[in-house]
Amino acid sequence: MGGTSPCASCKLLRRRCAKDCIFAPYFPSDDPQKFAIVHKVFGASNVSKMLQELPVHQRADAVNSLVYEANARMRDPVYGCVGAISYLQNQVSELQMQLAVAQAEILCIQMQQEPVIPAPAAIDEPEDKSFLLHPQYFNFASSSSSNVIPDYSLNRESVFGHDMVS
Repeated sequence: MGGTSPCASCKLLRRRCAKDCIFAPYFPSDDPQKFAIVHKVFGASNVSKMLQELPVHQRADAVNSLVYEANARMRDPVYGCVGAISYLQNQVSELQMQLAVAQAEILCIQMQQEPVIPAPAAIDEPEDKSFLLHPQYFNFASSSSSNVIPDYSLNRESVFGHDMVS
């Protein structure tokens, strides 16, 4: 960088910032915390080696990834980014389950509200309809009103066996 102030890495490492300093384009002097956290997690030597092995057009993305991972490691030293990814995957899974429950509830409500429309007669329907005369097709229960329609409404508990939303 020459006559200007050294980059954040050279300032932290207390060395003179050369014109061809590999850190200077990615760790400006006005953001010293950015390099400090990367240095603490990965070490300056390792970061330097990583950057030197990459083509110039990929280095900025690599530095952004290193900064992100270093911040994640500071928050969660054991899992780092993997912990954040796992947390988000669990959230997605829970939301998918809630969506499935909501869709099932919508389907139940739609089924309750739709009138029962008899299906049109099929072409190859049997002529003998005596099977309809079996007692299971009639409701001869003794009730005060003959217009009583049994309630076969569905609810979440009857479909899933228990309440899945807490």
